[in-house]
Amino acid sequence: MNQTLKRVLAILVIVITFFAWYVSVFGIGSIDSAKDALKYGLDIDGGVYVVMEADTDLKGEELKKLMDQTRAVLDNRVNQMGVAESSVTIEGDNRLRVEIPGAENAEEAIKAVGKTAQLQFVLADGSVVLDGSNVKDAQIATDGSKYKILLDFDSEGAAKFESGTKTALSGTVTPNIPSVKKNQIAIILDNEIIAHPNVNSVISSGSCEMTGGYSREEASTIAALIRGGALPVDLVEVQSSVQSASIGADALDKSIVAGAIGILLVFLLMIIFYGMLGILADIALSLYVAMFIWAMAAFDVVLTLPGIAALILSIGMAVDANVIIFARIKEEICAGKSIRVAVSAGFKNALTTVLDAQITTLIAAVVLYEVGTTSVKGFAFTLIIGIVISIFTAVVVTQLFISLLAESKKFAKNKFFGVKEDGTPKQFLNKTFNFIKHRKVFYIISIAVIVIGMGFAFIGGMNYGIDFTGGTMIQVEMGKEVPISDVENSIKEFDIDPSIIYSGEGNTQVVIKTTNALNNEERAKVIDALGESFGITEKDVLASEQFGPSVGDELKANAVKAVLIASIGMLIYIILRFKSWKYGLSAVVGVVHDVLMVISFYAIFGFTVNNPFIAAILTLVGYSINDTIVIFDRIRENKALYKKDNSEINIDRSINSTLNRTIMTSLTTLVVMVPLCIMVSSSIREFIIPLMVGVIVGCYSSIFVCSPIYYELCKGNEESKYTKQISGKTKKKKK
Repeated sequence: MNQTLKRVLAILVIVITFFAWYVSVFGIGSIDSAKDALKYGLDIDGGVYVVMEADTDLKGEELKKLMDQTRAVLDNRVNQMGVAESSVTIEGDNRLRVEIPGAENAEEAIKAVGKTAQLQFVLADGSVVLDGSNVKDAQIATDGSKYKILLDFDSEGAAKFESGTKTALSGTVTPNIPSVKKNQIAIILDNEIIAHPNVNSVISSGSCEMTGGYSREEASTIAALIRGGALPVDLVEVQSSVQSASIGADALDKSIVAGAIGILLVFLLMIIFYGMLGILADIALSLYVAMFIWAMAAFDVVLTLPGIAALILSIGMAVDANVIIFARIKEEICAGKSIRVAVSAGFKNALTTVLDAQITTLIAAVVLYEVGTTSVKGFAFTLIIGIVISIFTAVVVTQLFISLLAESKKFAKNKFFGVKEDGTPKQFLNKTFNFIKHRKVFYIISIAVIVIGMGFAFIGGMNYGIDFTGGTMIQVEMGKEVPISDVENSIKEFDIDPSIIYSGEGNTQVVIKTTNALNNEERAKVIDALGESFGITEKDVLASEQFGPSVGDELKANAVKAVLIASIGMLIYIILRFKSWKYGLSAVVGVVHDVLMVISFYAIFGFTVNNPFIAAILTLVGYSINDTIVIFDRIRENKALYKKDNSEINIDRSINSTLNRTIMTSLTTLVVMVPLCIMVSSSIREFIIPLMVGVIVGCYSSIFVCSPIYYELCKGNEESKYTKQISGKTKKKKK
């Protein structure tokens, strides 16, 4: 590519970057700003989700068919509620997840979704006239100032309904259903009467009108429930969550501010440590963030608070790709090559490392997407988008700018590429260390931490959240600070053994947690009791969650399965790329070490183990491998260059040559997380804390565990070769 074309492309990239950011912040014409263009999850926009489990023994294809039918019925029911962006999805084999964003009355929304028994038309004596499978349609129409409901039946239903209306009008029916008269037909759903209109005449046409002075809302609700029809299986609520939009909106605003601060700190660090190269990297990173945001909008990805954490983490990984490239260019310059040749060689040598590191992380993200729940899938997909875009911006955009810099007479100088005039690199750590020599010290440190952590876990147990143990959480705005004892007294009749803590500014909110999995009706009774004591209403309920005990068991099983699948996938990839099982085994040992270290950290300090913790653990697996691959790539390269040196010398040389990059990448990733951890809500903090611990542990294991383990595996072969050489020399002397 000639110089003129490169300049045109570089100017175009800068213009596009500024334009993308302008549109992202302010919008333009019919294009909304990024904040308005993105779709947000229930934890930001507020709303209700409920996960229900099918009560059936079916398996395989029969179960799949049943769940597809049930999903279709529920989807129709939810859509008829008139809530935009509602969704019904199948989770696992026998569960359905229903999301209703922006639902104003959470209790009523869950009730409407949870109507699981067959819809029946019943006479006053309890005899069934027909069921929901005979109903073709139910619509509403105006009836003067009120509304009526129009029903249509299939041919079988028409005949049954004609017979039922005749019986209702005959006067022979003996009522035994409360509130239903002998000349009425009750419409019953989930053992509750949703309507019981009078029968005024025999109806043989297959259609009828239900009048009763309904309001539009009443008529719409009844019609929607009738249209929902009969579910082919009973469903049991195993998990639900209600989120107030006010909490999510506040968290989103704080996340944007915290994210902006974190990104600016990263930009500043890049300029401080890399000068002109840092400025070019910042341009590429700016484009990266803009592309990331608009890719989310283009793919209709639902942005959740954990997704924001994934965005922040992927920024750190995008920085890593740039740092790897810069480090290789500096090495080529220090080796005596001209700036132009060094840039070309540096990119060529760095490309393999960048791709290997990102692809192994991508494997972990894909596994997380495949086995995770809906919220975790969003987190994983966000991470996948970030990885793909980071490769593009680092390999294409950064290369474009640096190649222009290398061909410039004014800037093609050592000082602009992080190299001193004497040909030595500028770096914040110049000392070399003997890592392999002291490896046993680090083995002891790791083993000690893991043993202590496992001791805490077995003796005191892990601090499992209700999504693992099963239970209920209700967060309520009380309007003022209320004594915890008063709250306990107001709900003591329910015998739920609650844990109650303060939350929010001024301790005006209380969070009630119990290991009892309260269903929707039971939660409503608790909230009513609080209302009687403190005057709160449904609007004061900021959030509530319910998890059945089976959900936690599945989370644990999926987490173990995900780690195993990800480890096997990465092991295979590493063996194929490095053509040696020793690299793969060493890397997997590091993964196991990192997982155990983070679990130990949680056990020792009592942090809550929950769904975000699982997602963070699986992300840590990919991030830790990223670090390890960079060092292993250098070990492989040095073994080919310095064939006469033994493994200890080559491994130490490789770790030391990548040490500045390892520290810089970990530092920038941590820096971008810190504002989020400090400024934003506990829901993001639950993701950020294990990620921060994971970054530190991953950095540690790559240097002090994986590389020494690889040395142990290689040492045996070298000792065998040495023994053979000595034995051969001895035999020659004897001759």
